[in-house]
Amino acid sequence: MRSVSRLSLLVLVMVLWLPTRAAGQAEPWYQSDFPPEEFQARWAKIFDRIGEDAVALVQGVAMTNGFIYPRQTNEFYYLCGVETPGSYILLDGRDRRVTLYLPPRNRRLESSEGRVLSADDAELVRQLTGADEVRSTEAMRGDWLAGPRGRGPRTIYTPFSPAEGSAQSRYELNAANAAIAADYWDGRVPREAHFASLLRARYPRAEVADLSPILDELRNIKSPREIALIRRASEIAAFGILEAMKTTRPGLYEYQLDAAARYVFLVNGARLEGYRSITASGTDNIWNAHYYRNASELKDGDLVLMDYAPDYHYYVSDITRMWPVNGTFAPWQRELLGFVLEYHKAILGRIRPGVSTSQIMEEAKAAMEPVFARWTFSKPIYEEAARDLVNRGGGVFSHTVGMAVHDVARYADAPLRPGQVFAVDPQLRVPEERLYIRYEDVVVVTETGVENFTDFLVTELDEIEATVRQGGIVQDYPLKER
Repeated sequence: MRSVSRLSLLVLVMVLWLPTRAAGQAEPWYQSDFPPEEFQARWAKIFDRIGEDAVALVQGVAMTNGFIYPRQTNEFYYLCGVETPGSYILLDGRDRRVTLYLPPRNRRLESSEGRVLSADDAELVRQLTGADEVRSTEAMRGDWLAGPRGRGPRTIYTPFSPAEGSAQSRYELNAANAAIAADYWDGRVPREAHFASLLRARYPRAEVADLSPILDELRNIKSPREIALIRRASEIAAFGILEAMKTTRPGLYEYQLDAAARYVFLVNGARLEGYRSITASGTDNIWNAHYYRNASELKDGDLVLMDYAPDYHYYVSDITRMWPVNGTFAPWQRELLGFVLEYHKAILGRIRPGVSTSQIMEEAKAAMEPVFARWTFSKPIYEEAARDLVNRGGGVFSHTVGMAVHDVARYADAPLRPGQVFAVDPQLRVPEERLYIRYEDVVVVTETGVENFTDFLVTELDEIEATVRQGGIVQDYPLKER
């Protein structure tokens, strides 16, 4: 009976969240989350920042040479919602007009893969995006930037920072680019740097400037539609982690918990991962905060740490929970997890607009003194670790969340503003015993306080124990033998 009710729930969720456009229809697919007015509002802000004698030029994702169809870059999708590889968008500050450049229609490719938006769909693309003009990328030659007064722009803005793709964030991309540059036998130039170099060579009279800070500033404050997508990504992540909790048993493997969560992601319309699954069991695996092998056997008495969330319509989340493999927390586990949970609550209850993160941490620090007074620590090193967490903040305000899990915006040490979305992620470490404990949720600052997108996900220790004992999808659908 349990499996039937779970399956019915999943089917119901699927029906409620089916895409608005049916697969296989003749008209090229285009997103339905953002209307043209939202893109036009973003363009207006960019025009205001670049000025009247400048243009902004952003390239979209390049076509891949494999079987995985390329996911559009966050930067390009944010500006127009078009997913066609090899596209460009031009925002011309001289007349405040927007032109989309799309590849011409490829009938041979679409006969096997289906239609995508192309330059041949110019009128449709104008209607969908709100762009003033749609042209073929073949028109991007010669003096195509001459503009309305017959001369080139004084400044060409283009992003210098690496474009974010599937399960990518700027920090990781910068680190990868640095490693490639340091490789004596590689040394490839990043695509963005190559593009900027081409612009300088082909338009030597124009200054080529960085558009990334302007885009980052815009992405800092999420619109109501963006918040709705992050909320949905968070809900799906929470349900996935919940299913992984239920399916946990000694003798299973970490990747089976990963599979349980991933199944929930897929049936709820989140076909990509926001980042690779962190499903760690046992002290050594958990100590490596971004452990990724997910190949160890779950052992009686160990903890599981799962940090996993999907990419839902180009927006992600970042959720972490910890639970016992055998369904019962050991005393030391309850002691440390319980304390981190208390600090997590103290932080959440003080997030509001108009105050800085440092002020929130000071308020939470004062609120934790009564907790210290009543808490019993079994070892001095545990209390030292707890005080270190509260005194330093221990990663509690670590990064923003949006189109990337480590989003581009910065928010620390400035008054919080409505629409800012970030992770609340307190982390406690006991290096003497290689113990690492954390809880993580994603929140948005509202006009009056804060919304925790996953406040419904089990958090209290007794609730977690009861959830683990329920049984999940791996028990309902065990491994098949030949």
